[in-house]
Amino acid sequence: MAFITALQLLPPRQRAALILRDVLGFRASEAANILDCTEESVTSALKRARAALQYQRTQATDLKPPQPGCAQERELVRRFTQAYEARDVQELVALLTEDAWLIMPPVPLRYQGRELAARFWAATAFRPGRSARLVPTRANGQPAFGLYIRDPRTPVAHAIGILVLTLAGSQISAVTGFLDNSALPMFGLPRTLPD
Repeated sequence: MAFITALQLLPPRQRAALILRDVLGFRASEAANILDCTEESVTSALKRARAALQYQRTQATDLKPPQPGCAQERELVRRFTQAYEARDVQELVALLTEDAWLIMPPVPLRYQGRELAARFWAATAFRPGRSARLVPTRANGQPAFGLYIRDPRTPVAHAIGILVLTLAGSQISAVTGFLDNSALPMFGLPRTLPD
């Protein structure tokens, strides 16, 4: 999931060059043939893609995430769950780093910073009449949740995807929402929950 998220940041030519060269192992000449361009163009796109991914990594806060399962991580997960289910935007924003990201691959929407996160959550996830339930799991070694939306007409909550938290010290530096039910079985999560 982290790799897919990173790929969303790249323009199409850079993404293609990176996948063909670094993931699939094609030589520059083969990638150029596939992309119908010159080897120089492939090499240049690959350099820019690598630089963009490196830049993205260095922009992340220098704070290390807490150890998986430690008290600090458990407390962050508890507070996030409680605030999300209570629709408490102010508490959620307080858990974020100043430069935190909200990302929703493959949708090309990305919001950075507390103010934009607050506006996004208020307008979408916590709009009137909508309430959520989170079921904890892990993805890529990070805290994650099955995201379920309560059906206002029946006592059922329907899964809409997975939320993954990227932690930095005692805060959250990114919330990545994969709004797709196809991954639920890999996490042992059902499509519906009794509410």
